[in-house]
Amino acid sequence: MAHHDDRDDDCERMTPSRRAVLGAAGALFAWSFMPKFAYASAGSRDARFLLVILRGALDGLSAVPPIGDPAYAGLREGIALAKDGAEAALPLDGFFYLHPAMPNLARLYAAGDALIVHAAATGYRERSHFDGQDVLESGQNGPGRTESGWLNRMIASLPAGDAVSRAGVLGVGVVPPLVVRGAAPVLGWAPPRMARAGDDLLARLGDLYGQRDPALARVLAEALETERIASRRGMQGDKKGGGGPDTADGMRRIAEGAAGLVGADDGPRIAALAFEGWDTHANEGGAKGRLANLLGGLDGALAVLERGLAPVWKDSVVMVATEFGRTAQVNGTVGTDHGTGTVAFLVGGAVRGGRMLADWPGLRPEQLYEKRDLKPTTDIRAVAKGVVADLFGLSGPVLAEKVFPGTADLRPVQGLVT
Repeated sequence: MAHHDDRDDDCERMTPSRRAVLGAAGALFAWSFMPKFAYASAGSRDARFLLVILRGALDGLSAVPPIGDPAYAGLREGIALAKDGAEAALPLDGFFYLHPAMPNLARLYAAGDALIVHAAATGYRERSHFDGQDVLESGQNGPGRTESGWLNRMIASLPAGDAVSRAGVLGVGVVPPLVVRGAAPVLGWAPPRMARAGDDLLARLGDLYGQRDPALARVLAEALETERIASRRGMQGDKKGGGGPDTADGMRRIAEGAAGLVGADDGPRIAALAFEGWDTHANEGGAKGRLANLLGGLDGALAVLERGLAPVWKDSVVMVATEFGRTAQVNGTVGTDHGTGTVAFLVGGAVRGGRMLADWPGLRPEQLYEKRDLKPTTDIRAVAKGVVADLFGLSGPVLAEKVFPGTADLRPVQGLVT
């Protein structure tokens, strides 16, 4: 019989419309899918950092299976991966393997451009998607404590006037993710899945409101500038179809847009984007199936980011994170319920890769968190601290007091960036 936890009930309630309504408070939107600016501030060196959020809670034990752990196969009955055979997992270090749907990530790992963090989580220990995503994106110790995100506060903490602050932070999607929202600058962009406002209309509106409403005129001028960058990078068009952010096609197009803007000389240096659909309560699948399709989409998106950021790849880091993991044991519907520990990925030419970062807790019953979950041993915030400290020169006190408040005792993981 499938395990059910009342704390999992928000799976059905956490719809895009609900998130959009809650997330849109305080934000300005002119037309659907039209790029939008809010204003920018600070930066440091000419590095690129992209945060990819996997909404729904990635099953880290399937994405990066610890096949070397004697308890693994028994816990994953029906979905366990093997290190041999036609659908074998891809070897990493002899203990950890990679899901066979991710050959591109395996290539990046072998080339030293990818690092995998296992048994990772934020400080959140409940099982609500909404609250878990709030903690992941706000950088706070608990949900509901702020309306700003840690990437926004990071930019606001950088010295004013350099490339990072001038360009702002890019939030990909109709509603910018919480992680980019705040007092410092936000540039918004969404894939062109419906007709976009044309340059001529924007220019005429700018002329119309230029005298009456300087603030709106400024937003329109910034939108035109974003359109110019997007057009130059081949990101325009009137494509109205295509998959959403829970499909391989949707992930690819989102990644193309993010890479096109972040890779531009005059574009933003920092961005956040989100892929949906990672809540695998039922029929998760093993080497093939629902999760395999999602992982294949993510793998393809990483390849798109690598190609799109090729001129700046050596100075780039892509961090992939999710709100929490999934139960170690498979439920009665051949899926996994909301858990705790999971994986995070660091990908890019600036990553000191080709290695696993894991203080492995083990999968025996007495080693599991609350007797059901992979026990977290690495805080994702410590990983994020280490990356942005090396990329943008932020000090420990700034990270602990402004970017991730209340984390003075959480030391940044060092040596993640070359």
